Amino acid sequence: MSSPSTALVLTGGGARAAYQVGLLRSLARHLPDAHLPIITGVSAGAINAAYLAARQGSLAEASARLSSIWLGLTTEQVFEAGFPALARNVLRWGLQLVSGGAQVSDARSLVDTAPLRALVESTLGCVDGAIDGIADNLEHGRLQAVALTALKYATGQTVTWVQGNDVEEWERPMRIGARARLAADHVMASAALPLMFPAVRVGSSWYGDGGIRLQAPLAPAIHLGADRILAISTRYARTLREASTPAIEGYPPLAQVAGALLNAIFLDAFDSDALRLAQVNRLLDHTEPSEWRGWRKVSLLVIRPSQDLGRLAADYEPRLPSAFRFLTRGLGTRETRSSDFLSLMMFQQDYISRLIEIGEADAEARKDEIGELLTA
Repeated sequence: MSSPSTALVLTGGGARAAYQVGLLRSLARHLPDAHLPIITGVSAGAINAAYLAARQGSLAEASARLSSIWLGLTTEQVFEAGFPALARNVLRWGLQLVSGGAQVSDARSLVDTAPLRALVESTLGCVDGAIDGIADNLEHGRLQAVALTALKYATGQTVTWVQGNDVEEWERPMRIGARARLAADHVMASAALPLMFPAVRVGSSWYGDGGIRLQAPLAPAIHLGADRILAISTRYARTLREASTPAIEGYPPLAQVAGALLNAIFLDAFDSDALRLAQVNRLLDHTEPSEWRGWRKVSLLVIRPSQDLGRLAADYEPRLPSAFRFLTRGLGTRETRSSDFLSLMMFQQDYISRLIEIGEADAEARKDEIGELLTA
């Protein structure tokens, strides 16, 4: 009987993905020899997934380097946050909105992510755009497969690019798995937050953030043969009392509406998919294995923040770059007590450092569960 295949699934959430780094630091400390042959990522989680898949050395070394990268991150390394660049983009959008359909500007996004592309290519050691470290790890058996997911804007289909050994592609009406040699373009496409970041061209098509219509975030790992999954979510599970407490008074500002939409786009589907997997496992528990007909049980452990990362973002808002802070306040970020929208864009050292600390503490609190899953 073959040994079980373990998958690490990293969800999206913009700057919140720093939380995943803290958990990985704890994992590397307690299980330095942990083998994670299948890695999948979406949105900002795709950046972390690509880095781990291309890593050289142990998990401990990789998590330490990844932590160092995040802790050294600044807003200006992700997008142009100065007043001229932001004003130029806002003006372009304004002109386009009042143009009556005429193409009077080249408005594509609120911010320019050229700095992020440069950082991604440098961090992942890209050669002509390709992430060579992934191929090396596949060749030497350190990796079985890695998958990054994006949305194809032209068709509305979710496309998962997979690089791996003996990978079978899959096709569903709205979900496609395609073999690819992963490159910086795939990472940037998966992490292209809608409207905020520009779409990315891969081949002849334009792609955006993979969380937009990702109805089954766990599916890529299962398609790739995972028998057990460690999934790191960036969404805090509110209690009934917390969920029933209003975050605003009066008419909802745009930032509140955007935060609710982005949570629904990126995070709600993950919770639904985890529930479906649990239901399938319970069904198989009451069914004879001879009747499973290709289905299999998949163990799942979900780690999520013990604190509300959106509410936490409000504490760090005053230290955002002045021009970007001025823009976000215009959207109403000061009128809500839960800055979910802001937390996606808060790429600044103090907030990121706090997220890593929370991730590490949450992993420590559940180290026995993690160890049981990965060593069973």
